[in-house]
Amino acid sequence: MHVLQLDDREVSAVQELCAELAARYATVESAEFLRESRLYAQELPRGVRRELEDFRLTEKSGALVVTGLTVDDASLGPTPADHASAPSLSPSHHQDLAFFLIASLLGDPIGWATQQDGRIMHDIYPVEKYEHDQIGWGSAQTLTWHTEDAFHHLRTDYLGLMCLRNPDGTETTVADVADIQLDEATRRLLGEKRFRILPDDSHRPEAAGSGRVLTPREARLHEQARERVERALKEPEPVAVLFGDTESPYLVIDPYYMQGQHEGEEQEALDRIGEAIDTAMSGVVLTPGDICFLDNYQVVHGRKPFQARFDGTDRWLRRLNIARDLRRSREYRLSADSRVVH
Repeated sequence: MHVLQLDDREVSAVQELCAELAARYATVESAEFLRESRLYAQELPRGVRRELEDFRLTEKSGALVVTGLTVDDASLGPTPADHASAPSLSPSHHQDLAFFLIASLLGDPIGWATQQDGRIMHDIYPVEKYEHDQIGWGSAQTLTWHTEDAFHHLRTDYLGLMCLRNPDGTETTVADVADIQLDEATRRLLGEKRFRILPDDSHRPEAAGSGRVLTPREARLHEQARERVERALKEPEPVAVLFGDTESPYLVIDPYYMQGQHEGEEQEALDRIGEAIDTAMSGVVLTPGDICFLDNYQVVHGRKPFQARFDGTDRWLRRLNIARDLRRSREYRLSADSRVVH
């Protein structure tokens, strides 16, 4: 895991840029900001741009932590209790802008029509009714390590997490495929398209949020997205767990949502790679202002359990999914410049 420590000059430059943009845009969800965000990202300090480009291009590490930015805890207000109680305007607007611009150096942040009402910037905080669930809003159970949106062929290239509040020092767990030790026979088997992954709970209708008014075309695409999730639940397409270069493979796996889908040598191979990932597992405790970028093709990630209080003081992260190539998802988006995948 690589760490980029911003110096005082870089922090000041980021803050000045975000202050300018905050006066111009009320939210990172605005169409105008989304269209121009990558342009503004080129105004970030050159050292920041160089480190993010190196992370994107070389794939030397599957995780990058950017540290040095700050968060005024008092200005955040309480951690929301659920989606319905979240403020309509983000209390972390300046941090959202910084996070979004730095993420834009890796690609285009995207949203899912089936997640959090199609918003681009997601919240992660504990919600009491999901306390024991395998979902970002859970808390009491270990969030089992996984590839983000592993079931979907358009899953994100990078996952970005920005910490706003983490009073209990809850650890984000990470394992890099480069550190996973497997015998050649297991590698070969995992490289065959014989493995099935179900959609995770965050994409299912009950986790979609309160909803919003949709245009007729949005409604059609949204319904098609829900139908694809339902089909994937019933008949998931077989995939290879290890793919790409055989000497330096990529990885896609989500053991919780692969339960009951395999037997025999496939299950044995999954057990072996599971043990190898557990052995390679490390982690990072994000503090307010820290941003962690995870290469979703190289690492799996999870979260240690924590005791949520549900009193407005709990852990609170912001999350971005980042795509290197928007064109791959064109048939699933309303327009060429739309960021929401249906």
